[in-house]
Amino acid sequence: MHSSKSYTLTEAQKKIERYCAYQDRCHKEVLGKLREMRMIPEAIDQIMTHLIQENYLNEERFAKSYARGKFSIKKWGRNRIVNELKQRQISSYNIKSALKEINEEDYLDTLNTLALKRLAQIHESNLQKRKKKLADYLLYRGWESNLVYEKLKELI
Repeated sequence: MHSSKSYTLTEAQKKIERYCAYQDRCHKEVLGKLREMRMIPEAIDQIMTHLIQENYLNEERFAKSYARGKFSIKKWGRNRIVNELKQRQISSYNIKSALKEINEEDYLDTLNTLALKRLAQIHESNLQKRKKKLADYLLYRGWESNLVYEKLKELI
């Protein structure tokens, strides 16, 4: 379970600064971490304010790097990225801003590459089942249904 170590305000702040410096975090993650460290609400407020003022914590920057990373590394579509950001309580303004990080041409190229790669792995002779398997795969990864169905028409 949680360690019973208690932290002074300064110790907690230093620990959280390192946590944020290692990779961009959203407010929700940092709040969770501070609660895990058993910090009192007043201390949490003070630390959160400090992190924002010192630019350790920046939701727009978090959203942008999250979107870039999940698109380029995990090959997620916009829907999945949006849903994951919403779960992290990111504002719609910051979500819009994050989606602008994804180049449209790269987006469509990635969908094409992903669809071709997956199609080669589907060993199904029934055309409808083949289509469904590819569609399910792409939709699960958050690709927009209109793009997915266009791609199916083109490939199968």
